Amino acid sequence: MDKFVIHGGKNLSGTITVGGAKNASLALMPATLLAPGVHTLYNTPQLRDVNTMSRLLESMGVTIAHRDHTIAIDSSHVKNYEAPYEHVKKMRASIYVLGPLVARYGQAHVSLPGGCAWGPRPVNLHIEGLRKLGAEIELDGGYIYAKAKRLKGARIVFDVSSVGATGNVMMAAVLAKGTTVLDNAAMEPEITALAEFLVRMGARIHGIGSNHLEIEGVDSLHPAEFTNIPDRIEAGTFLVAAALAGKKGLKVRVQACTPGHLSAVTTKLEDAGARVTLGIDYVEIEPPEEIRSVNVTTSIYSGFPTDMQAQWMALMSLAKGTSVITDTIYHDRFMHVPELIRLGANITVKENIATIVGVPKLKGAKVMSTDLRASASLILAGLVAEGTSEVLRVYHLDRGYEHIEKKLSSLGADIQRVSGEEF
Repeated sequence: MDKFVIHGGKNLSGTITVGGAKNASLALMPATLLAPGVHTLYNTPQLRDVNTMSRLLESMGVTIAHRDHTIAIDSSHVKNYEAPYEHVKKMRASIYVLGPLVARYGQAHVSLPGGCAWGPRPVNLHIEGLRKLGAEIELDGGYIYAKAKRLKGARIVFDVSSVGATGNVMMAAVLAKGTTVLDNAAMEPEITALAEFLVRMGARIHGIGSNHLEIEGVDSLHPAEFTNIPDRIEAGTFLVAAALAGKKGLKVRVQACTPGHLSAVTTKLEDAGARVTLGIDYVEIEPPEEIRSVNVTTSIYSGFPTDMQAQWMALMSLAKGTSVITDTIYHDRFMHVPELIRLGANITVKENIATIVGVPKLKGAKVMSTDLRASASLILAGLVAEGTSEVLRVYHLDRGYEHIEKKLSSLGADIQRVSGEEF
């Protein structure tokens, strides 16, 4: 089991490159189940979650070839329509195979998903959407059993804008007979990327990028090539790292990103006193001399992402004054708070609201990762803390960040991965 050892106090500067979007990849990969043949996905990050999805698809008979950040997926010989617990328990995004399997093969047996250790994220919106398309669904023994001769178009209004449910139902609807209308659909860039990939495969989808999607079902799809979008959460994490652990007068350029996907984060960074410059495919940031406290309320896109909440909390820990973070997406996503407190932060939590009173400095300590984004917040805090910090259980972080220690080291951070059996 690996850990990160961080010697804090090093000023960050230079250029860092963003990888492909994890959350988009986890939707693009199962979408290949919809059409037999070889699909090629470029800019695919080398992550634990991508490997988990690969193993899941391979267990169904899919063949996957990895070369650097390109994967070739051959879905010609799918012979198993089950997503077993041993795979699904590792990652909630595994449920993305449900819609494609039912749409193309008329059946699916998918274990109820696992993933991060925090909070319930129910799959009822996925199930209700597929039922409206005509699937017969039963829950038994921790599995979702779904079947349908052929799905039929329907009008579906999501009670809550859900990225996962939108993606799953959209993938099912592209092969349904007739027209499907999705209202209150998720507008996240990852859903837009998925829709554009499906169109490359021959799907007919109108309203891409909006919360109103109209999908004209087709009889069949064909293989396609697609270049994945940049990971906006990785980009946002690096920008916050620069604001927190940089020095006025020194700049960090985060390149190979899409600045338009980062508007909520960059606006808040400017509010906190940072100087932000937006390019065509990069964001450059100069940290403030003194971090100003800024309140944040997470929201669906294009609001402030819940996946940046923990990192923002690390930044606010050293801000002047008091700030409030309200997470309206996941009300119990605060497992990183006790660990930040171990580093010297002053944070209190009541229900889904965290109040952060800025402190003059953080001090190095041994802390434990509890989930993916919590891990990132602890690394950011460790970069600026006095002395040495150890971040344990970094396998959480490897789910969503590719070689983060190497990328941060290139900016001047003193961070090392140390391997060992137990810490």
